Amino acid sequence: MKKILLSLCGILVCASVFAQSQLNGKVLDATNNNPLTGATIKKNESQITTTDDNGAFSLPCNNGEMKLTITFIGYKPYTANVSTCSETLQILMVPSTSSLDEVQLSAKSYRQESLEKPVSEVKLNPMELNRGTGLFLDDAINANVPGVTMTRRAVSSGQQFNIRGYGNGVGFKGISNNFDGQGYKAYLNNIPITDAEGVTLLDDIDFASIGSVDVIKGPAASKYGFAIAGAVNLKTIRPKNGETSLSQKVTVGNYGLARFTTQFQMGREKTSLLLNYGHQISDGFMDHNNSTKDYMNLVFDFRPSEKQYISTYFGFSNSYDERGGELTIEQYENEDYSGNSRYIKNNAHSEVISFRAGLSHTYAFNNWLSNTTTVFGTGRSANNSSAGGWNDSAPLNYGTRSVFDLNFDLGDDFTLSGQAGLEFQEQRTQDIGYSMVENPSDPDGYNIIGGTKSNKFATSKSHLLFTEWVLNMPYDFSLTAGVGKSSLFIDIEDRMYNPDSNSPRVVSANYDDLVSPHFAINKVFNDNISVYASYRNGYKAPVSGNIILSTTGRLNTGLVPEEGNQFEIGSKGNVIDNKLYYQVALFQATFKNKFTSVAVPAGDGTTLYSYLANGGKLNNKGVEALVKYTAYESSTGFFRSVHPYANVTYSDFKYENFQYEAVSRDGELIQQDYSGNDVAGVAPWVINAGVDVNTNLGFYGNLTYLYRDAVPFTSDGLNVADSYNLLNGKIGYRTSIGQFDLDAFFGANNITGEQYYYMLFLNQLDDAYIPAPLVTNYFGGINLKYNL
Repeated sequence: MKKILLSLCGILVCASVFAQSQLNGKVLDATNNNPLTGATIKKNESQITTTDDNGAFSLPCNNGEMKLTITFIGYKPYTANVSTCSETLQILMVPSTSSLDEVQLSAKSYRQESLEKPVSEVKLNPMELNRGTGLFLDDAINANVPGVTMTRRAVSSGQQFNIRGYGNGVGFKGISNNFDGQGYKAYLNNIPITDAEGVTLLDDIDFASIGSVDVIKGPAASKYGFAIAGAVNLKTIRPKNGETSLSQKVTVGNYGLARFTTQFQMGREKTSLLLNYGHQISDGFMDHNNSTKDYMNLVFDFRPSEKQYISTYFGFSNSYDERGGELTIEQYENEDYSGNSRYIKNNAHSEVISFRAGLSHTYAFNNWLSNTTTVFGTGRSANNSSAGGWNDSAPLNYGTRSVFDLNFDLGDDFTLSGQAGLEFQEQRTQDIGYSMVENPSDPDGYNIIGGTKSNKFATSKSHLLFTEWVLNMPYDFSLTAGVGKSSLFIDIEDRMYNPDSNSPRVVSANYDDLVSPHFAINKVFNDNISVYASYRNGYKAPVSGNIILSTTGRLNTGLVPEEGNQFEIGSKGNVIDNKLYYQVALFQATFKNKFTSVAVPAGDGTTLYSYLANGGKLNNKGVEALVKYTAYESSTGFFRSVHPYANVTYSDFKYENFQYEAVSRDGELIQQDYSGNDVAGVAPWVINAGVDVNTNLGFYGNLTYLYRDAVPFTSDGLNVADSYNLLNGKIGYRTSIGQFDLDAFFGANNITGEQYYYMLFLNQLDDAYIPAPLVTNYFGGINLKYNL
């Protein structure tokens, strides 16, 4: 039988010699679609040809399996198995700048890799991050990631991700300083931004130094722990191999916006260095809305050997943002942006001084086993005030994350790859809450700090053990199975303990052995289209700020973790000669024991403070679609490229069995039941569309459009924020003069002068809106880079 097979193979090989044709292709930079001239093309390890000025190549081809290897200095090698000569290849080369999750050099572009992942995941590149000012991440997230909304409470602070509606119904997350996000995990260069309790503070992150953002939608607990909504991976700009540069960027805009960024980049074969300093100020467009920020970042990576890779990160920030407070419904409708008088009287603000550091070491033991271990720490001194009082906190958070990557060739087209790892964090923080009283020497000025209302010291520890495996099978089928076990232990010492009270001196809350499975199946068709189905589970535990309220010192015990379960089917693809990339996903997510924010009225139409309660169940159904299209490309004409894009989100989210006790305006407890209502804070329809245009003369521009449907902001459905349309645009010019690169740009947000909001406060009447600028907001700038 073996001789017969060998004879047949010989006949086929001989026949192919007389049936040679030409295989055509094009080699492009995966980050910007620029053609790569001079790339080497090898067929079955023998050099055949190189690409021309347009990145194109042509080589003799036999119909039958052959291996192509494409190499280009400064880029990762690319390999592909080609079985037919009739197709025209478009090969996207990935720059070889090191990245923690790219140490095992992958020859596939993000679009190709995404076909093999049975998960809703969107990655933003530098072009997408810089369509606007490049200073505020919510601009990029809201326009480019279907199913995800990013909000902010002030000019450049209080940022929160809302992934597939998670967070709505909790208002502003119910945390003591009302300024953080929960339910998702965020990482910066593999360093957790999210602390041991699952709280994510983004005020100290310089978004102008971010080079890519990866958003995973839906429960991600099998790899990230307390990530019931998803995960966000941020990566700083990475210098290109062989380049050394010093740049100065200045951005200015309406309302006193000014940003100055100085950046030094050096890329070598085995090392890279990024030094970044940013100073940013703004007067804001509301009363009491000034913002001042200073950032310093250092990222140093080096590869001491072929088996090792080390990455370091050091960051310092000093951030101060005034808060004018949320507007009442009446203020917003009357376009009265004077702010909340209680906030302003209390000099409402958020001040964060922080230092963040991390060291990651990757070691490849052999061709099937490697490990990446990261140790990290964050120290922060923060204070803030609001309508409810003043709060000081000084958290110190540290920990480690270690992940083993394993790959096995099982033969007969079966391979098994997996990850197994752990993440441990500990946080120690003292949190003191004060009342605010009128200043007797200046009764018309700001209130001053009064008596202590709460003083607590919390020790929080989170543990995560996880493993996830992918079995690749013949015919491009794959099975994914994973599980994560998360635990959170909180001990809170009440340092204002009163022996005569019924309250305990130490309050402990343990949420242990929360097990989250993940299963998925994926099928890739013709290397261009994939279809998948998945089930994922996750948990969200209460945090110390939910258990003892800093504004009052009141105990809020009895909270149980939320649990989320999600079923999803989806498809991804590169079609029409790889010119059109799409993603579509249909999902149903249910959340049990869902947290909701219970507002305590101040008695004057504003909110004194809020606390959390377990409300019930949410049943969230949705459809998300994303399309990116290369409509035109040319290296000779006026236009170099035209790239339109669009994404659509439809959400049908309902309360089920959703009941809890709330405080009435008269201070009495009343039973709330919202079962059957639409979930507050979720727009049924969100539509984004735009186009990016680049010319061969250096001019570029983009135009973006956003439609957000009307949104209920109380769970009874009686209060609804109007829909709005936004039109934004930007034009610019890039050129090189000797060793200098110049980029000058001008843009406008809200070109039509539409009234809209940055954030809605849910179930918190009369306060409701954090508004955005009412008139067109102009900005412009210049970036001058000197290539050493």
